[in-house]
This record gives sequence, C-alpha cells and structure tokens, in this order.
Amino acid sequence: MVSPLQITADEVNCLIYAYFRDSGFQHSAFVLRAESRLEHSPNFRKHLPRGELIELLSKALLFTEVEAHWNNGGMTLSCHNPFNLLERHVCSAPPRHPLQPLNALAPPTERVRNGGPSDRSPPVDNALKRKASGTPSLEDAPKEKRAKTSSPVDIEMGTRSGPPVEPRRASSPQPSTTADGASAMTETTANKVAGQTTSENAEKEQEDAPVQLLKAHKSEVFVCAWNPVNKSTLASGSRDSVVHIWNVPGANQDGDVQPDVDLPLTCAYPPREEQGDLTSLDWSADGSLLAIGCYDSILRICDAKGKVYFTHTQHDKGPIFAARFSPGGRWLVTASLDGSACVWDVPGKRLHRQFTLHKKCCLDVDWLSDSEFATSGSDGLVHILNINNPKPLKTFSGHKSEVNQLRCNPSRTKLASCSDDRTARIWNIEDIVYGRPQDDNVVTLTGHKAQVGNLAWSPSTHPGEHELLVTSSFDHSARLWDTVTGDCLRIFQDHTKHVYNLAFSPDGRRFATAGGDGWLYVYDVHVSTKERKWSYSAGRHGIFEISWQQSGNLNRIAMALENHHVGIADLTRIPELQ
Repeated sequence: MVSPLQITADEVNCLIYAYFRDSGFQHSAFVLRAESRLEHSPNFRKHLPRGELIELLSKALLFTEVEAHWNNGGMTLSCHNPFNLLERHVCSAPPRHPLQPLNALAPPTERVRNGGPSDRSPPVDNALKRKASGTPSLEDAPKEKRAKTSSPVDIEMGTRSGPPVEPRRASSPQPSTTADGASAMTETTANKVAGQTTSENAEKEQEDAPVQLLKAHKSEVFVCAWNPVNKSTLASGSRDSVVHIWNVPGANQDGDVQPDVDLPLTCAYPPREEQGDLTSLDWSADGSLLAIGCYDSILRICDAKGKVYFTHTQHDKGPIFAARFSPGGRWLVTASLDGSACVWDVPGKRLHRQFTLHKKCCLDVDWLSDSEFATSGSDGLVHILNINNPKPLKTFSGHKSEVNQLRCNPSRTKLASCSDDRTARIWNIEDIVYGRPQDDNVVTLTGHKAQVGNLAWSPSTHPGEHELLVTSSFDHSARLWDTVTGDCLRIFQDHTKHVYNLAFSPDGRRFATAGGDGWLYVYDVHVSTKERKWSYSAGRHGIFEISWQQSGNLNRIAMALENHHVGIADLTRIPELQ
C-alpha cells in the first residue's frame, strides 16, 4: 500500500527559506534559518530549483481550477473569473461544455524574440494552461539584496587541455530562441536548417562573435569587476566563495581579438559556513588590491595575483554586503548584517573603527571623500560619518523602508539612495564635503511600482545640463531621472523579471541593464526614444552583475552569469553601437 502523502513543517520551512533568498529577502531568510534551526535539517542542503515554492503553488492552483470546473465528465470552459491563492473562486457563467482533448486546449508555441515584451505574441487566454511566471528573481535587486539561487548540481567544466572560453553569438535585431533558451540569429538558424552553413562559415562566425564565455567557476557567478589600471584584468566571484582573476586581452592594432583566454588565477577560500556566496568585489584605485565581501562574514583582501593580503572576522554575526576602498586607497569600509560599518586601515592591516549605528542591518556604504563616507540600513536611515568621529556628522531620514543602495555623484555634491519604499532620494552633501552653506532640500524620485534595488549616476554631464540618474526596480523596469527637477525622463520596460544590476558606460553615452530573465539591454541616454540599441540573451539563466570597461580601443561589458560562466560582450564588434 502506498504511504499517505506527508508534508512536514521542516520541508515547508526549507521551501520558504529558498523563496526568501530567491526574492532578495536576505534578512527574513536569516531569521527563519536561525529560529527554525534549518542548518540541522536533513533537507537544508538539498538542491531546490529557483522558484520551487511558486512552482508548487502554481500546480496546486491549476489542480484547484480543474477541480472547481469539472462536473459529470464535463468542464466549464466559459468561466472568465481568475483563480488566485487568497480568494474563493466563483464561476462567472454556469454553462458547461464537454471536455476538450488536451491537445486542443494547448496554446501555440511561442518564440521569445529579441525585442522583449513588445515582440511577443499575446498570451493565449486559456485557464487550464495558465501558469505563474515563477519566483521573482536581485540582482541584483542590488548586490546586498540580490536573489541567490540554491546550489545546482555541479557540471563538468573544461580542463587545461581545452580552452576555457566559448565565443557566442549575441542577439541581433531579429533573433529566434534556441531549444535551451539562448538567443541565436534567425538567418544562421535558417541556414543550418537548409544545410547551407559550411564549417568555414561557422569558424568565421565564432571569430566574429561579440560575446565570449569564460568557463572555470563551478557555481553561479554573482559578482565581477574590471581592474581600473590593468585593463586586461577581470575579477569574478561565485557562490562557492571562489574568486577568479582573468587575463582578458583586448583587440590588437589590427582589431583582432584573441579567441582563447588562459585559465584564471584562482583565489579559493573555504567559507566558514555552508553559505559562501560572494556579495562584493572592489579594486583599489591603483589596481593592486581586491576587497572581497562574503556571506560567511569574513573580510578578505587579496592582491592582483590572487595572493592573500589580509583577512579578518570582525563581522562575526552577519554577512558582509559591501566592501569599498576609499578614493586614495588608504581605507576600506565594509557593511554587514550585524548592523555595523567597519573602517579598515589597509596599509596597517588592522581595524581602525567600528560604527554600530543601524538598528538591524547595514546594507551599503560609499565614500564621499578620503575621510567621509555614508552608510544605509534596514532602518531607513542614511548616516554621514567621518573615519575619526564615532558619531554621525549628519543623518538623513525620509525613507520608509530599507535603504538598499547609495551612491555619491561624480562631483561629490549629492548622494542618491534607493529603498524598498519604491522611491529614490537625492540628498545635498556640499556642506559636508566642501564646507558650503547647508541645503536641506531633498528631491524624491517616485514612480516605481516595487522595491528600488539599484541606481547609478551618469559619469559625465554636459555644461548647462542637469545630472542624470538611472534606477532599477523589482517591477522589471529601469527609469532615467533628472536629479534636479525629479522628473522621470524615460521608462524602460523590456525585462520580464527583476532587474538585478545596471551600469553606465564610462563616457556617459549609454547605460545597460541586466536581469533575472537572462537579458542584457543597452540603451542610449541622450535619445528621446525608449528603444534599446542592442540586447543579448544568456538563455534561461539570470545575469547577476555587470561591469562596463571603456578605455582606448576597449569597450566591453563583463557579465556575472547564473549558468556558472562569465560573459564578455565586446561592444566594438556590434554595428548597432558604432
């Protein structure tokens, strides 16, 4: 006899914990894990696919839908009232019709095109085939609140006998979607079907592919950062606490790009706990040191060759969400779930001062000068601090929920913050940095429909123009703002899942967004249209973080990918961006 179905509280807790982490609710996940003692559960280390709780709820809802509409061998197909989890369903019409064969109810196959939502066919209005879209995925969300995925089954990676790089065709204006979800060119696909693509043409396409995939990580890659001095050096970090330092040379004088990239230097630090997710990578201004933030609460600093420079366990009660060098490189500040920000004396390899000001969690930090910095927390506050003063120089209040990220503008006169309260705010800091008259005017940017997780200032502003800011949200959109008037200049809604990360090009002409839907979109800043200039799909796998490098003849975007790879998009090879 088959045993009766059993659902244990421990299984439910594990599902909710995975949902919290997928959705970016890191604090809630931390509390649930502690109170339910999940680390002692036999289910805690089992692989749960991203969105598993939503998938199970969706199937339960579909079963309820069929159950409600089934009667005496017939199915009510004329009901138009939707089903949801929290309300009892009432049919809109009583007529019943004979049950249709399942293949008659199936919607036509839909191909996801490069143009995002506007290029998709309208969804088929069929209740029996309707499913939820899955768990909201940070990147994010910002680094501090980015949705982390459960550890997947390890896949076999390339060995030294084979190149760790796989050139990949990026999407063109009219791509189709391959079976594994990655974008491919319609023309190329047609040629393959017709048998017209020769091996010589295939090799030529590989050489011309604008996106390379660097393969060495064995788990999801969460963070990446180009070295500010050595332009061929790229750092990437994954959920298993491994940092790789790659040598990715650019094109030579003839414009030729080296097709293969050598295996990276590996900085493998066994995490203190089972959670070794890397949350932050930051190079010092001279490119000699790399600061590494990790979920195991340990601060690590290594040099450009991967050798350990300094480690410390001061944040022993919570993960480190951010680690940033001061402009001069003398100091490093870290933000942690333990509610504190620590300032480190980098040359002295010691803790300078610990600031415990936020009630629950310090989510982000940024430098205003070589001695002043700002912190944001889950208490909705932003503190301005001096490295030698234990008390805040100023505290900004106004946000009604967690302040996820903050960034100082290039001129060091304004500070931008974004929050779970669906707003971003612009604060004046000229009185602190430059000793100018105090200006308490605050510009509030409203319009997002969900938590605002990321923001970025334009690196350059033309004379006579207002500074621009881009924000991204869990509402799947990005917005371009005038930071003086607070006007929303444009809304970008190509993503179908959370926008994990965004970045301006160093020249300020364009910006890019990356999301849980696996798409990278590049937009023009000074063009009135919302149309994207170029896009690339990583398939069904999310893009957690991007880093844009522009120097000399180099113009490329590094991507931290959920599929264990690091993507390099060479924008000089994309005609739409020339």
